[in-house]
Amino acid sequence: MTNNPLKLLFLSTSVGQLGSGLGGGVELTILNIAKELQSRGHKIAVVAPIGSVLESIPVIEITGDLQVTAQTQDYNDPIVMPADSVLANMWEYARQVQDEWDVMVNFAYDWLPFYLTPFFKTPIAHLISMGSLSAALDRIAGQTAVQFPGTIGVHTASQAKTFAFADECQLLGNGIDLSLYEFCNKPQSKLAWLGRIAPEKGLEDAVAAAKITGIPLKIMGKMQDEDYWQKICADYPDAPVEYLGFLTTTQMQEQVRQCRALLMTPRWVEAFGNVAIEALACGVPVIAYERGGPAEIVRDGLTGFLVEPDSVNGLVGAIARLDQIDRSACRRQAEVEYSLAALGDRCEDWFKSILKLS
Repeated sequence: MTNNPLKLLFLSTSVGQLGSGLGGGVELTILNIAKELQSRGHKIAVVAPIGSVLESIPVIEITGDLQVTAQTQDYNDPIVMPADSVLANMWEYARQVQDEWDVMVNFAYDWLPFYLTPFFKTPIAHLISMGSLSAALDRIAGQTAVQFPGTIGVHTASQAKTFAFADECQLLGNGIDLSLYEFCNKPQSKLAWLGRIAPEKGLEDAVAAAKITGIPLKIMGKMQDEDYWQKICADYPDAPVEYLGFLTTTQMQEQVRQCRALLMTPRWVEAFGNVAIEALACGVPVIAYERGGPAEIVRDGLTGFLVEPDSVNGLVGAIARLDQIDRSACRRQAEVEYSLAALGDRCEDWFKSILKLS
């Protein structure tokens, strides 16, 4: 129990219900921060689209149409909102109850919460979950960073560097509940790929590497772009791949821990890469393209390998060297750097510093 408990209202991503997988890594981040801070005696509630499910955390469900994901739009596209926007409805609810909370925490990668920040009496902390994808968001977030110093949080330095206001960002990293991930020291001859099935995740490179090596690839994650998936299947009809669907954390780690490695093949700058630390927690080495968040997580040659971005040959070469990795070193890295306790400390300090400045 903390000496000075905070009252924190989390406002979730507006692109999907919590538990659906549509929000990607943001869903796990919200759950983990909420659980850790609640366990410390802070009052937490989460505002989220109707149908959301969040283990052991109070959820205020809001109706409305979901927001279009930023990664499916072009950088210079104008801001578009549905007629009955769940994002707008969530923030209207927040406005009505703001006096009941010490800090509001925005997890939506969207223009509206930044625009609304000066109009709220209660301070708003913004945890940005992606790198730069929108000119309009970059501009409004930059203005917020100047007007409300210390209120913008990011996961990694690589992510921050995609923004002009990088120096104003608070680096929070990320963390997971390590007790949910079981260490496995004797893997089977198979590989894992974990993430949303969408073009920016570069799944086809992992499939190509599986075909070249002949090692079966287990694919897990939300099916976001069916046409993209069908094209991969048509392009690599003989690849030894199996799509297992979108799995719970328990189901996912049961699969991943048995694999020789996790492949991370993003085409874009990943802000962090929760799947990397989930794999490490199971003792599974991570082979990742050397760009974005994963390049700050993987210890090259110790807990996995960093390879030239977009190089299938690089993936294949790293797979051939997996015997060099001590799987217990992977688990140790997760325990030392990515515990919920460490994440909770960083977030607690961040929210308290925002309150001091407000």
